[in-house]
Amino acid sequence: MDVAQYLRVFRAHWLGIVLLTLAGVVLAYGWALLQPQVYSADSTAIVRAKAVDESEIGMVSVANSIAAGRVKTYAEIGTSRSVAQRVIDELGLHTTPDVLIQSVTITNPLETVSLHVTANGDSPRSARDIAEAWVEAMALEVNQLESGDQNVQGVTYLTPLDSARLPSSPSSPNVRLALAIGGLLGLAAGIAYGLLRYTLDRRIRSVEGVEKATGVAVVGTIPLEKTFTAESRLIPFEGGNATGSANAHLFGVAEALRELRTNIQFMDVDHPPRVIVVTSPLPGDGKSTTASNLAITLAAAGQHTILIDGDLRRPMISTIFGLVEGAGLTDVLAGRAELADVAQPVGRDRNLVVVSAGKIPPNPSEVLGSERMRELLAALAEQATVIVDAPPLIPVTDAAILANRADGAVVVSTVGKTTYDALGKALGNLERAGARALGVVLNRVPRKGSGAAYYGYQYHGEYYRPEGEAVPAQDAPAADGSTAVGTESRRAARR
Repeated sequence: MDVAQYLRVFRAHWLGIVLLTLAGVVLAYGWALLQPQVYSADSTAIVRAKAVDESEIGMVSVANSIAAGRVKTYAEIGTSRSVAQRVIDELGLHTTPDVLIQSVTITNPLETVSLHVTANGDSPRSARDIAEAWVEAMALEVNQLESGDQNVQGVTYLTPLDSARLPSSPSSPNVRLALAIGGLLGLAAGIAYGLLRYTLDRRIRSVEGVEKATGVAVVGTIPLEKTFTAESRLIPFEGGNATGSANAHLFGVAEALRELRTNIQFMDVDHPPRVIVVTSPLPGDGKSTTASNLAITLAAAGQHTILIDGDLRRPMISTIFGLVEGAGLTDVLAGRAELADVAQPVGRDRNLVVVSAGKIPPNPSEVLGSERMRELLAALAEQATVIVDAPPLIPVTDAAILANRADGAVVVSTVGKTTYDALGKALGNLERAGARALGVVLNRVPRKGSGAAYYGYQYHGEYYRPEGEAVPAQDAPAADGSTAVGTESRRAARR
């Protein structure tokens, strides 16, 4: 994985990573609170040797050499059970020598004849008393070894150098260290969680991922619009533009649909598709909304457009446009009505005509695959661009059959919901039916978070200016009436 993929993982799963990091810190703090407090105290002793004549420098040097040679031995004595037993007897402790030895550490600083004793206790006084008693017990044990009498110093002996001080704070647990380690472990767990989710997550996340997995081009990316409801999910009809302040929030959707319209028109410059089926792998991907808004966008460009509700199982087009229910496509195919009788113009310029589904038949696949349906689509394509809203590809075969009769199908998929497996199966159904996949449309792309920077849906702040707001200098008219850098030029550059 490259840096960009790691960043994408972090942006996609940042909340989980942060929560796991905080959980690690909290758990570490809880662990620290549950641990018994341990205090540490230090005491120092020095090994000395008696010189025969301390007035002679040479004799003193020999004595120091003898003392240096005995340091290692005395350090070993300091960890003996006999010393521990002396301390237990001295302080009246209720423990065993083996246990007490575990709470004491003897160190010898490099190139010195001193021994440092560090003692741990459950209270400051206990740690101090053990450290001091340990040095005294070591001195007695050394005397016993060198002279045979614990009260008589031998040629070399051990003498206390520094008494232990009362510790002011516990040495363990180290709360700061525990929090740091807990945070690092939590962060590592969070990153591992994100990488695991990234590896195992089969949901669509990026354009590159779709094109790499399917080999089909992504022809459009439509941002998530939270204001869309079952009753209101259409972009404005006035020229297809969301320019008024009341419709400013729809500008991103309108711009994305204009880009989709352009991409479809330039698929084949000489013979652009005239009959386009809009479908999806599964229900709930927003195919009907996409088909409706694409039809509006085509009509806004001056193209005569016919939108047909080809979903004869769960028709939605009449509901989306608020049209009168009744006769529709099935009535035309059955010969009960003429197309002119059921076609309903919408919009101010009347470039868009909507044909509802009509009466639901018991055999939708056979109706949509009939020769009359093929002839109807061919006749309509001669005078208009036809958009057909079809059922999902995986549950039923209707969309694949329709796509075979059309110039191709646009497959609408939802970012973060549709899986690569579902999309692959849907495209496979099209291929088996001999139909052409015009491309994939990614719907409900997030405007913020992991998808915002990637897809670039920051239209509102860059392009939309409320009525009356000053025009930036780069858009200000020049002397000849032109603009230095027009909005359309910026859009083209962005694309």
